[in-house]
Order: sequence, then structure tokens, then C-alpha cells
Amino acid sequence: MREWWRVLAGELGGLVLPVGCAGCGAGRAVLCGACRSALSGAGAGPVRPSPCPAGLPVVHAATAYREAVRAVVLAHKERGALPLAAVLGAALAAAVRAGGAGGAGGGGVALVPVPSARHRVRARGHDPARRIALAASARLRREGVPARVTPVLRLRRAVADQAGLGAAQRRENLAGALEARPGAERVTGWAARIVIVDDLVTTGSTLVEAARALRAAGIGAAAGATGAALVAAVVAAPADSFGRRGPGATRTDQKTCE
Repeated sequence: MREWWRVLAGELGGLVLPVGCAGCGAGRAVLCGACRSALSGAGAGPVRPSPCPAGLPVVHAATAYREAVRAVVLAHKERGALPLAAVLGAALAAAVRAGGAGGAGGGGVALVPVPSARHRVRARGHDPARRIALAASARLRREGVPARVTPVLRLRRAVADQAGLGAAQRRENLAGALEARPGAERVTGWAARIVIVDDLVTTGSTLVEAARALRAAGIGAAAGATGAALVAAVVAAPADSFGRRGPGATRTDQKTCE
């Protein structure tokens, strides 16, 4: 109960008595105009880590993970700045749209947040990826896209903190760590697009494991294959990962790393 009140007080305090922009520290606003613009999603597009891990679905990001964007993501994720979920959710929605949701053909969009370990959720007081996903789905529905959050993934074993691990270590740390919940396959009955969502992508290891777990449960198909497309969207990615496209990819599409 004390933890619940702490989180609620932090959220209300951020709304009523802002001490400075979460991105740059200027002014007395939760987020200044310039930092809000950096998260507008105007530059949303395909991203591709290098090296690109096998099994990575097509990934779209809203913006580059640097400076103000990094500060905002960390403030929300690690310091419980919950009012920032709305702007981060809007950015995520832009990445989802950049990946084709709401375009020709329409159909339902299932946002599948990458699950956090229970002890991390307790320590933070909230689940960042799921909170951002909920904000993104609300934004998409207001724009006419039939989206909903479907938290069908769960951890099946403990994993180490990813901070400080290299690409190979992250892959080993996460291999086989996720699984789909019983009955998760029902999402394919209404969704035309399954979108794995997270706040950011670095090496792509987390998204690869999430995609593997969904495919193992018969959920989603690779882009261009028959069935609900399985793709990914994130708020931010390293600046140098934007625009990396495989041979034959178009300006609006990106080859998977399979």
C-alpha cells in the first residue's frame, strides 16, 4: 500500500509541481516543447542493429536514442516519472504506424509488450513497457486504428540484468527465457498485425527472443508471409541503426535478419 501511494504521489506531483523538463531540465514543465518535438515520431522509420541477429523481425523506431530522448526514457523507466508515459506512448504509436498499422488493408493491431521481471516491476513501482503500450494503443484507437494491448508473453526463467552485456552475452542470457501464456494463440483470430513493443532496441536480442516465443506458440508470421504479420516497434533506437536496409528492401520496409 505504501508503494502504491508513493507511485501515485509521484505521478500527481509531476503534474502539479514540475521541477524541470525531464529531457533537458529547463523550465518548470514535465516536458518542454523542444524535447516533446524530439519524441513526436516525425522521423519514425525502420531500424536494423549491426550486427543484425538472426530471427529479428522488421523493427520500426520513433526516434534516435540520445540526449533528451534518453533522459526521458530513463526518467519514466527508472525514476517513476509516470506522466511521461503519454508522450512516450505517442512516439511508440508513431513507430507502429510507420510499420504499416492502419494502412491499406487495415485489420486489428495487437501490441505485445516485452515483459519485465517481477522483481524489476516491484522495484520500479510499475511496468514501463506495458504502460507505454497502453498509452500507444489509446493513441492509435483515437486515430482510428483498432489496437489493443495483449500481454501474452511471460518470463519462464530468471535472466540477468542486460546492462553492460555485449550482444553475444545478451543472446545467451535471453535464449529460451520467454514463453507465450496459455491461450495466447487466440490473438490471431482478430489481429492482422502482431507488434512486439518495447521502449528501446539496442542489439535486438530481446525482440528476437520475444519473436521466437510467439512463433513457437503459432502466433504471427514473418513480414510478407501468410497470416498475421509479426513485426516490432520501439520508442527509440541508436541513431546509426536508422536506414540500414537489406538488399531489395524498400524505403518503407526492411528485411528481417532471418
